[in-house]
Amino acid sequence: MAKKWTASSEQLKADPKYNSKLVAKFINCMMWQGKKSTAQQIFYDAMDIVSKKMKDASVLEVFETAVNNVKPLIEVRSKRIGGASYQVPMQVGPKRQQSLAIRWMIHSARSKTGKPMCDRLASELVDAYSKHGGAMTTRENIHKMADANKAFAHFAW
Repeated sequence: MAKKWTASSEQLKADPKYNSKLVAKFINCMMWQGKKSTAQQIFYDAMDIVSKKMKDASVLEVFETAVNNVKPLIEVRSKRIGGASYQVPMQVGPKRQQSLAIRWMIHSARSKTGKPMCDRLASELVDAYSKHGGAMTTRENIHKMADANKAFAHFAW
């Protein structure tokens, strides 16, 4: 599989509506076939829906909190030692935490069916804000797997 190239944080420009680099990164990850305007429209429509659902908090705060709630602290990585492969729990760096959280949220929203993408994304953002939903389930599964394999933590170096 070919590596997906993404803009570095120095080249990434903040999005026009919220002036946030995190929003711009999310839109870039959500984009398919270079159609950025479509991805932006879906995201902004989803944020409008979130603002109607969550009247007590600002929309950008809901989005940032949702991403922070989904970020994993540890993950398992395969390490081959002496002919056997072990699932070794390791800490996750901040950039990978963010990219995994964004990926899981988009995947969870895309896997739902029956509604437009903006509705699915809005429900996923609200669920992640309240620590529920598909992306949070993925995070919890990763943490459980790492906890189950903590006996192999001494292989991490």
